[in-house]
Amino acid sequence: MGTLDEVRRIWARADAVCFDVDSTLVMDEGLDELAKFCGVGKEVQEWTTKAMGGGVSFREALQARLNIVKPSHQKLEDFIAQHPPKFSPHIQELISELHRRNRKVYLVSGGFQSIILPAAKLLNIPAQNVFSNRLKFYFNGDYAGFDEGQPTSSSGGKAVVAGIIKNEFNSQTLVVVGDGATDMEAVPPADAFIGYGGNVIRSSVKEKAAWFVTDFRELIQALDS
Repeated sequence: MGTLDEVRRIWARADAVCFDVDSTLVMDEGLDELAKFCGVGKEVQEWTTKAMGGGVSFREALQARLNIVKPSHQKLEDFIAQHPPKFSPHIQELISELHRRNRKVYLVSGGFQSIILPAAKLLNIPAQNVFSNRLKFYFNGDYAGFDEGQPTSSSGGKAVVAGIIKNEFNSQTLVVVGDGATDMEAVPPADAFIGYGGNVIRSSVKEKAAWFVTDFRELIQALDS
């Protein structure tokens, strides 16, 4: 994972930065919030807790929780309309500063594109720079599953996305910023990982990340280091 000094040097010269979304870019977890909105928050939270005990793949956990929520297209539209993004403190300034320096900014998430795109738009991040899951609906608007072809729908998906950003988007130096172990697993092919604990601190990430921040202002200041 490199030393703190190495990660700081990579951050200062990176031409691409990839942010996780839930609990990093925004303060909450999209699927948990959608579940609460659909009246099944407790059931989904219980399943999430059980899944964190291990032995369940990311895709299985995603499938099981969505089968509880079963959001219709209309319910999803209502949720998006009533829940504007709650950005983490200073993330908007950080992304503006990255854009000002002509750094490419990407979002990668195990969450859902339809919920994430409004946030991306507010941050001037183009839709093609967003890698996330897609919900599917029947012609009558009922929930019909999710697109299993998206790399973010399975374990190890963030490393696959990091490879796409480096190879297909021609990024020389890529830094991944996130709160979870799946973000940390994107190195390699990403060049460095910065752990973020401004919303939730995951002990395994705090212990293993060479650079762990709880305030995005630290990253803004370090762009000039």
